Amino acid sequence: MSIRPILETRRATPALEGAGVKLHRAFGFQDPTELDPFLLFDDFRNEHPQDYLRGFPWHPHRGIETITYVLAGTVEHGDSLGNTGTLGAGDVQWMTAGSGILHQEMPKGNPQGQMHGFQLWGNLPASQKMTAPRYQDVRGSEIPEVIDDDGTRVRVIVGSFWGKTGPVDGIAADPQYLDIFVPAGVKKTFRIDTYRRAFAYVFEGAGAFADASAPTGVLLEKEVAGEELNIRDLSGDRTLIRFGTGDEVTVQAGPQGIRFLLISGAPIAEPVAWHGPIVMNTQEELMQAMRDLRNGTFIRPAH
Repeated sequence: MSIRPILETRRATPALEGAGVKLHRAFGFQDPTELDPFLLFDDFRNEHPQDYLRGFPWHPHRGIETITYVLAGTVEHGDSLGNTGTLGAGDVQWMTAGSGILHQEMPKGNPQGQMHGFQLWGNLPASQKMTAPRYQDVRGSEIPEVIDDDGTRVRVIVGSFWGKTGPVDGIAADPQYLDIFVPAGVKKTFRIDTYRRAFAYVFEGAGAFADASAPTGVLLEKEVAGEELNIRDLSGDRTLIRFGTGDEVTVQAGPQGIRFLLISGAPIAEPVAWHGPIVMNTQEELMQAMRDLRNGTFIRPAH
């Protein structure tokens, strides 16, 4: 077993998207090889309706897949194929844009005004960029959860883990998407296939992710359940941890425990030509997509 080294730890940065939705971007519109096959990750947790109600009106996608995971509130969606629906707390939607789709996503808060969730973009290989669009809507009740003896909880959204398989399938990036909670003071190791690129995104509590190299940072002494724990720099809310190669990730939970997404996928390793919500392999393909948008041929007829 080899612990994956930490290549980088960084905070998500504020961004404005759609018609004025405030969010935090962990990565996106930077070097697409960095976390290949993943292109972008947005954290759209908000406490105030004025920060999200304007939503994401009609916009195109081509050449990618998007996964939306809702923690609180609802997201109403519709598309150019006539699909409509609502994602509620705990629900997931995986959309394969393929050859092209126009859709809108309109967030609605819960009774407390909260709207919490995440959106991840995965790239499609050249052979699948022009496939027919499709959706996979998954209710929270369909997502398996595994609880270990020490209280660690893992929701398996995509992929297989600890004997459970998530309900979303047929995804090009062959991803593993896990929602993990580790209780206060618990140290836990999670296996990740060596060939995958991997990252963690912390969204509750804090913890220290072990590095393959010698530990660095300020040593903190914390008391948990009456015992003193030595924990180095803690990664807290809205922190992205990007891992190098190896086959396991270890985390030591802080005094409040830690909840994070652990996401990995198989690199596609192809050229990327990217403009906004359209991701192709060449500039010519990108220009063709723009022409298709202008002349009304962006949406391909169903076969």
